[in-house]
Amino acid sequence: MSGNKKDKTLKQDEIDALFQAARAPKAEGAAAAAPADPRSKAQPYSFSRAGQISNEQMRAISLLNDIFARNLTHNLGAWLRSTFEVTLVSAEQIPFNQFIARIPELSYVCSVRLEPLRAVSVLQMEMAPAPSIIDLLLGGAGAAGQLRELTDIEESILASVVEVICRELSAAWEPVGLSFHYEQRQMHTQIAHLMPVSEKTLCLNFEVRMEEASGLMNLAFPAVVSNTILHRMVGDWTRQRSHNPETRKRMRENVGKAAVGGALQLPPFRVLAREIEGLEPGAILRFPLASSRPAEFRVAGVPLFGATPVRRGEHRGAHLATLHK
Repeated sequence: MSGNKKDKTLKQDEIDALFQAARAPKAEGAAAAAPADPRSKAQPYSFSRAGQISNEQMRAISLLNDIFARNLTHNLGAWLRSTFEVTLVSAEQIPFNQFIARIPELSYVCSVRLEPLRAVSVLQMEMAPAPSIIDLLLGGAGAAGQLRELTDIEESILASVVEVICRELSAAWEPVGLSFHYEQRQMHTQIAHLMPVSEKTLCLNFEVRMEEASGLMNLAFPAVVSNTILHRMVGDWTRQRSHNPETRKRMRENVGKAAVGGALQLPPFRVLAREIEGLEPGAILRFPLASSRPAEFRVAGVPLFGATPVRRGEHRGAHLATLHK
């Protein structure tokens, strides 16, 4: 009997084993209740966020339209022969009715067709820069004017500017296969018919600055652009590509052989018509410029340096002085 009682005495390791065995069914039950694959776990979903543009897509959009803004600044500024600066302010996704609510009553709004999607986007410009643009294209100095509704002639002139904007948009968006075509101006009452008011639009906001005026330019894309184009944009613009040193060297050498237009010229100024009428060989025309004012060395129409004309041997040259900012 004493041997049997002694045999019933449990050691510490046996006691631990009993406790582990007692807990095992609960642990196994908890494991059976948990899903084997954590990806199969149900997650809350908000249908109001369906079709939202990701942060990666928005960065790609900003990169693309920064290029558009720079190109439009240089090309339209050269065409107007005046300071013209375009800057991307923001890119956001908002319902179309919210975009409409932001449009001032006195503004220029037009429809722009996107090919090959056969979709319509909306371009809206504040009227503040319009008088300066029109005055420049009519040969004036670009003076700011009173905000009012455009005449038929002024509307036709501004439409030619919109066509330049569409051309630059097409050049910037060519990598994603989109081209922009100006259709016609839209009255405020017609805007709501261009796309469903509840549709989510991609809205790009630009600031336009001139010497005498500034204002905003907004562009609203329909949802079809987000659904069919943006994923391609992310793949094309955010993929990191690297070339080997030999390839980079060859590319730099080939680019260095490209010829670009250069000119050494005085800054723009105005001369009275009666002074030009009385010109004859040997006459001296006095410019309204100080003698200390340097000329400008321009490449492809863009001023790079203040410079002074010099001679080096049998060739003309330019002594570069100040760097344009």
